[in-house]
Formats: sequence, structure tokens, C-alpha cells
Amino acid sequence: MRTALACLLLFSLLNVAAAQQPILKQGDRLAIIGDSITEQKQYSKFMETYLLACHPELDIKCFQFGWGGERAPGFASRMENDLIPWHPDVITTCYGMNDGSYRAYDDNIGKAYEKGMRDIIDRMKKEGVTVVVGSPGVVDSFTWARDRADFDQVYNANLKQLGEIAKSLAEENNFSHADVFGEMHDSMVAAKGKLGEEYPVAGNDGVHPSANGHLIMAYAFLKALGVSGDIGTITINIGGDPEASAGHKIVEADKEGTVEIESTRYPFCFTGNDKDPNGTVSILPFTPFNEDLNRFTLKVNNLSAPEAEVTFGDQTKTFTKEQLSTGINLAAEFLDNPFSQPFDNVMNQVARKQAFETSMIKSLVTNFRQFQGLSKEDPEIQSAMDVLRDKMFAVDDKAYAKAKDAVVPVRYTIKVQPKN
Repeated sequence: MRTALACLLLFSLLNVAAAQQPILKQGDRLAIIGDSITEQKQYSKFMETYLLACHPELDIKCFQFGWGGERAPGFASRMENDLIPWHPDVITTCYGMNDGSYRAYDDNIGKAYEKGMRDIIDRMKKEGVTVVVGSPGVVDSFTWARDRADFDQVYNANLKQLGEIAKSLAEENNFSHADVFGEMHDSMVAAKGKLGEEYPVAGNDGVHPSANGHLIMAYAFLKALGVSGDIGTITINIGGDPEASAGHKIVEADKEGTVEIESTRYPFCFTGNDKDPNGTVSILPFTPFNEDLNRFTLKVNNLSAPEAEVTFGDQTKTFTKEQLSTGINLAAEFLDNPFSQPFDNVMNQVARKQAFETSMIKSLVTNFRQFQGLSKEDPEIQSAMDVLRDKMFAVDDKAYAKAKDAVVPVRYTIKVQPKN
């Protein structure tokens, strides 16, 4: 018995360790796959913008394959035509919301979901593709099914069970699991406890989140992908020379605590206010996004005073000597900062690119399946479809280049003024 338990513990620890290792390699192609929540192009936009702007050294190319109303078996039936020709290295999946059939869980629901997910995973393994197996999200405890008391609890129990199946499949195949349900549920409970039950985390219809819920989803997937949350470290040594980590360059500095910097690696930037679900600021107190994924650290050494004012962009805040010597997170402390507009420019380019991808797949590429029989009989038909597909991929490549080029160097000043 002890031997069996030890083996089980070791297996679990190995899976945890595997999930924490970086999955993305430089130059990888990442496909973001799911139902209408993915087709909203919000969490996928956050993920792609994060990878482009916050970790440009990875040079990751993304493509979103969201399709409204889809279930796991539905994607399994179209992945050969829609996904495989794009040659992904890594995919993320987010199914279950529709697979649950909007009723209480039963074994038939679980079996159908598991088969669809297993078909996707097995096919990807044959292609040598790494799968980040995501769970479904949540339905909102206030805005969903308001005419049926407590039915949100019934359906969330269903979605949680599907998430457990996704986790089991990930462990079975030694893949990473993105616990979208767990992250969203915990954040929803915490946010509603502070902001009120009517604050929606899963959107006004209870299913499709606004920006706040999508930030949690992006967090769950980026965390499961094992990306580093270290955006950079700026060290100001009072009386000495400043230092900057990779992606940041000291342009000019004095000995008193003012430094001009040029950065090619951005912190993730946020929108909205502390109560607006349509922005991302309001959910920040209820998700560890900044702590885990968005660490842009300022350290100040040799400060003579017990406190100092730090000016970053147009904002000034006071910190203690101890806080500054340990390091403060500029991304969390200064939400409006010199990167805000450049970051928004990148995200706008990503939004345009992903909008084209939805149109490309749903209006054109997926329809090639109707000609599979003809293309086998007539190679010229297959050749014509291949040419058209390649042309569309080339258009998407140009959109990717525009988004990548939008990550321009940002020059700014940080000033540390001791308070005596």
C-alpha cells in the first residue's frame, strides 16, 4: 500500500513539475482553440499581445480557431482540415461550456466530452504537437439563468466535472492543464464578495465574459504554458550606476536617482476602473496576474531617507526604503504608465489580425471539407485549394508582422526623490 501511494505521489509531483516547465520554445506556433468564448477574441487577444509585447524574445506566432457553439467532438471533426495545415507546435483547448448541454451532469455528457477531447489529443500527439488541456470556464452566479434559482450551482458543478476530465486527460498524456474553471470560480467568489453579487465575471449573459473574465482565462492559459512573469528589473543605485535587465537599456542617468530608459519589453497594461467589468483593472485584486505574470521590478539601493517618492510617467507614489530595496512592481503600482498607449497599439493590431483569422477559417477554409471527395478524384482541385489556403496564411503572416512591428522601443524616465 505504501509503495503504491509513494508511486502515486511521485507521479503527481512529476506532472506538477512538467506543468511548471516552460512549454513554448522560441519561434513556436501557438493555436488557441475553443468555442464562442474563444471566438470572442478577448482572452486570445490578451494571450497573443502578452507574448508579443511582454516576451518578444520568444517570437511566438499565434492563431485563434474559436467557433461559436462548438463542442469538443465538433473541433475533432474539423481539425484535420482547419488546423493541421497551419502546422502548430502547441495548442490550447477550451471546451466544455456547450458540451455540458446546459443541464445537470450525467455520464453520457462526460463520455461524449472525453471522447471528443481524447480524439483531439491523440491526433495532436501524432503530429508531435503539445496540448495545453484547458477546462471550461464558469457560468455567472448572478447573470446566468436568473429565472431558475440556484441553477448556476447545478451547471457549475457540471462544468467542474468536465474540468476534472480535462485534468485527467492532461495527466494521462503528460500535458499541462489550464484550470480555467478553478481560476474563474475563485476570482468570481472573491470579486462578488467585495464588489457585490451583481458584478459579472462571466458576462451579462452569464456565459460570455467581458474583459475582466477573459483576463482570468488568459492568466490560466499563460500560467499553464509556463511563461516567465519576469518582465524586467531596473536597479537604481543612489550614488552609483543604474542597471537594467535584458529588454531594457539605460540611456542616461545621474547619481541622485533619475534614470532614462529605453525598453523593448513591455509590462502588460490594463484598462477600465476598479468597478468596471468591461475593463481589466477591476479584476486585478482577485487574480494573481501581476504577481505571477507581470513583474516589472524597480529596486533602489543606498537610499538615505526612510521614504522616497517614485515618479514613473505622470504618476508619483511614495514607498518606504525597505519596499524599494526589496523591489516594487511598477506594473502593479502604476497602472497608467508610459507603456499604456504603446501596449494598446499592439493589442489593436492583434485584434485586427484575429478578426481576419475568424473570417478566414469560418468563411473559407472550413468549406474545403465539402470538396474532399472531388479533390481526391481531381488533383488540380486539391492543388487549387492548397494555393488558396497558402495565400490566406500569407495574408495572416503580414498581419502578424504588423502586430510584431508595433512593439516599438519605449523611452521613459524613472525618478526617485528621497523624502527627509
